[in-house]
Amino acid sequence: MQISDLFYVPANWLLANSASILGAIAILIAGRYAARWASQTVRHLLPRAYGVDKNFAPLLSEAARYGIMIFAAVTALNLLGVANTTILAVLGAAGLAVALALQGTLANIAAGIMLIWLRPIAIGEYIQGDGVAGIVVEIGLFGTRLRSTSGLYLFTPNQKLWASAITNHSREPRRRIDVNVSVPDSIDIAKSRKILLRIATSDKRVLVDPAPSVHVESLTGSAVQMQLRAWVSTPDYLPTLYALTEDAKIALNRELTGTKADKAQINVTPDPNVPSPENR
Repeated sequence: MQISDLFYVPANWLLANSASILGAIAILIAGRYAARWASQTVRHLLPRAYGVDKNFAPLLSEAARYGIMIFAAVTALNLLGVANTTILAVLGAAGLAVALALQGTLANIAAGIMLIWLRPIAIGEYIQGDGVAGIVVEIGLFGTRLRSTSGLYLFTPNQKLWASAITNHSREPRRRIDVNVSVPDSIDIAKSRKILLRIATSDKRVLVDPAPSVHVESLTGSAVQMQLRAWVSTPDYLPTLYALTEDAKIALNRELTGTKADKAQINVTPDPNVPSPENR
């Protein structure tokens, strides 16, 4: 073979198969646009048109996108004369290599399917897991997207979220509010309890079953640690928590007898061990 044949043979092949090459390129371009259209359609229209759970929409959207792109690639290769058996053999070998190289990625896909199937989280819920906390925006094929209470974008791989303990602050219909009160030991405990219970029962957002309660949490030096507990509907959790904390501080300072020094020692804080979800 002469050196000139290295140029003439490919050129002749391109000329002889120009129609097939142009057709394959057209199929790939059409497949790209079709994949994008199908992805957007599934994401936005499928849940409303067919009543599909909105949590499935992102996963189905990505599956439709990649499925159409793979179909377009196989069709283009067939048009160029590549046999289906050859394509399947190459895809099998490539799939095995990719599976070995991207074990973590495949684990994320499996974890994403399990998160959607078992539904420990859902779009719009406030969750904590794997050191991140925020409102679930999307459960994707490879990772879950969250939005923090301060508006930050958070992304965590599905596998890490699935392998960790998940705390869902939005799933239950009601939540308990804990307000810690620190008063001097010279203060009348019974009167303090009545004041706190009056504040809780006067708020219409506080549920009557179970009824609010106040108890002595601990004794610390010259101070008494009390705690107000009240149950509210989950959407009312944060505004009620703020209101009860402020009202308790104002009422205790105003109504409890004692010296100004005693009043200055009254501290009212939300329970720091109970994280607060965003007020949505």
